Amino acid sequence: MLDISIIRDETDKVRKAMEEKADFADVDALLKLDEERRGIIPKVEKLRARRNEVSKQINELKKKKQDAGALIEEMRGVGGQIKELEEKLRDLEPMIRDLQLLVPNIPAEGTPVGKDENDNVEVKHWGERKEFTFTPQAHWDLGPQLGILDFEAAAKIAGSGFCLYKGDGALLERALYNFMLDLHIEEHGYTEVFPPFLTNRDAITGTGQLPKLEEDMYRCDVDDFFLIPTAEVPVTNIHRDEILSHEDLPIYYTAYTACFRREAGAYGRDTRGLMRVHQFDKVEMVKFVRPETSYVELETLLQNAEDVLQRLGIEYRILQLCTGELSFAAAKCYDIEIWAPGIQRWLEVSSCSNFTDFQARRANIRFRDENGKVQFVHTLNGSGVALARLVLVLVEMYQREDGTIDVPEVLQPYMRGKKIIAG
Repeated sequence: MLDISIIRDETDKVRKAMEEKADFADVDALLKLDEERRGIIPKVEKLRARRNEVSKQINELKKKKQDAGALIEEMRGVGGQIKELEEKLRDLEPMIRDLQLLVPNIPAEGTPVGKDENDNVEVKHWGERKEFTFTPQAHWDLGPQLGILDFEAAAKIAGSGFCLYKGDGALLERALYNFMLDLHIEEHGYTEVFPPFLTNRDAITGTGQLPKLEEDMYRCDVDDFFLIPTAEVPVTNIHRDEILSHEDLPIYYTAYTACFRREAGAYGRDTRGLMRVHQFDKVEMVKFVRPETSYVELETLLQNAEDVLQRLGIEYRILQLCTGELSFAAAKCYDIEIWAPGIQRWLEVSSCSNFTDFQARRANIRFRDENGKVQFVHTLNGSGVALARLVLVLVEMYQREDGTIDVPEVLQPYMRGKKIIAG
């Protein structure tokens, strides 16, 4: 959520950000309500001051046993005016907040201006394209042949857009998220948490998915809970409504969770196999940092995600997202895409974002600095990294001509020493 003073004082900048993000809110209505609120507040303060002043006079008159009836009558009227104005303020506050929640974050300076993925800017490429002496198979053929991926069984259980991992497929999935957790904990300095996979409406509003993206999420109507779209939601809300000490910062958390997305409107070739599924596993990294360090912290967050892919020997590229591709809450974001040789596609497996104080304002996450001043923290998160697309690429990239799959050396300790997946 943007500071209301920024919306008020830098309205043109806010309008430009909305235009560049193609994410619109009724700023005029918001400013009108804010102006009304700011007009009422001094009136209430003046009336309260008058009430305090006259209350003292009434007490003095009573002590002297003099008539205070006129002043008492005046205070009845003042009290009524205060009550009426306070009720107006109570009505205005949620209206203002509801509109404020719809205003997107402002893109960071230097963000490429653009409308869609074609305007993203590649800032790095790592690894060499693997050369095959045969035509590599797509994972949706190879996985079922080996008995490690079963899309038909998953469709019976849940429907299209799901996958059942079996045998070495299930072991590979578990190996990957355990490998990533160990790496982030032991070498990158994160603390592991294991959060609920359900969150309440306040939590998911705090990170910015609501109210904009409710149609993309699975909701439990009876309890008004949401299945998490990413661990970002529960982990960021660990410190909701808290004031941290400057000595606590920075805080780094990592978490494995399942993630659930309806992918409303998704169809066609992007939904086949493991390319776009409704349930997938992910290891997430979340940071709470001081405002002045957040963009440096974004670069190290990105490096932590890269480290996973480099150790797995996977070719990847990093894109800085243009304004039109930035999420509602992000100020700056890098996407990491990996190359899938069987389907000949780049696939996103990580988004690393700096939200500045946007989420912290919504979730009321603050810290007290060395001088005692209370400020909002900056929050960041990044996938470190996401499955199932990582499985997809490993299956296609490490396949042999005979249909078996080599296990990357770094994963072998997590695969009970297996070097080959042979079905």
